[in-house]
Amino acid sequence: MKVALIHEWLTTYAGSDKVLAEMALLFPEADIFCLINFLSEGNRERFKGRTIKPSFLQSIPYSEKYYTYMLPLMPLAIEQHDLSQYDLIISNSHAVAKGVITTPQQLHICYCYTPMRYAWDLQNQYIEGSGFGPLRRALARYFLHKIRIWDQRTTNGVDHFIACSQYIAGRIRKTYRRDSTVIYPQVDTDHYTLGTAPREQFYVTASRMVPYKQMHLIVEAFTKMPDKKLVVIGDGPKYEYSKSIATPNIQVLGFQPNPVLLDHLQRCKAFIFASEEDFGIAPLEAQACGAPVIAFGRGGARETVIDGVTGLHFHEQTTKAIIDAIARFEATDGLFDPLKIRTHAETFSINVFREKFSRYVDERWREHQQALNRTEVPV
Repeated sequence: MKVALIHEWLTTYAGSDKVLAEMALLFPEADIFCLINFLSEGNRERFKGRTIKPSFLQSIPYSEKYYTYMLPLMPLAIEQHDLSQYDLIISNSHAVAKGVITTPQQLHICYCYTPMRYAWDLQNQYIEGSGFGPLRRALARYFLHKIRIWDQRTTNGVDHFIACSQYIAGRIRKTYRRDSTVIYPQVDTDHYTLGTAPREQFYVTASRMVPYKQMHLIVEAFTKMPDKKLVVIGDGPKYEYSKSIATPNIQVLGFQPNPVLLDHLQRCKAFIFASEEDFGIAPLEAQACGAPVIAFGRGGARETVIDGVTGLHFHEQTTKAIIDAIARFEATDGLFDPLKIRTHAETFSINVFREKFSRYVDERWREHQQALNRTEVPV
């Protein structure tokens, strides 16, 4: 069985890239296809010895910096990969990876993080927040219209969908009219562990500081709670704004290496998460360290944070809702047991992911072979 793994872009080593690395370990002979590959030297080691084949976008000048502006070319680029020599195709997709061209003899399984949000339900939000002028907005709407048509059409080339959460299973059903099986992404519970130091009196939030993550909203909330400390870890477009409004009780540290993040997760009073995510790995990393999570109760956080057991939910993305949630949390002093929180996080461990994903692929492969045998016509 020859296996091809399809990914969108290899530029960092974040959530979907970590899942790709696990898939690569499960299929050690698999080749990896992507749009572009600009991994740093350290992250390349994670795929050492693997054949990684980028698309023609790799050779376009400045593609490393401006690849997100190449969205109109991505459907064409992903279709140019020749996968005719492979038996099993696994696409790791949140944009266009599922659009590779396959044959009826090949089995195509798509691990889907979300149908393209900026092309479907969040189109207006993305365009309004883009800063584009009228002409560029009109062009963006035209290209996204074309991409929606392509995205819906290429759904037919996928034999089976795996969703990264129940929330995304619902979005797949709504957008593609397809059923899916939920297999949660893995959390490295061997790395994110309980600390030995006692918990301290500060809250922490960590993520890329882009608008939809709502990190700035958490900072705004803590400017109104001068008696409560907040540590903010991350960098991005909202960093300067968050830094400019931070009061003395707020530390905006910017990007920090993982050991610094781990140390804060092991010592913090609680982790705060205000984003509506498809899954959201950060709250589980915090829980693996025994930290309760105060999370916006939409999206993946509804499945990963158990309200009243491993954390608390708030239900509006407003400073008032965050302030009220902090007050409720502090009124429950001693309710949250770090060992229970850690035990919950372990149900999302790497070993759990490997076992569920391997079993699912094996079952679908056997079914596929049986179907081919039934329809094979003797010469």
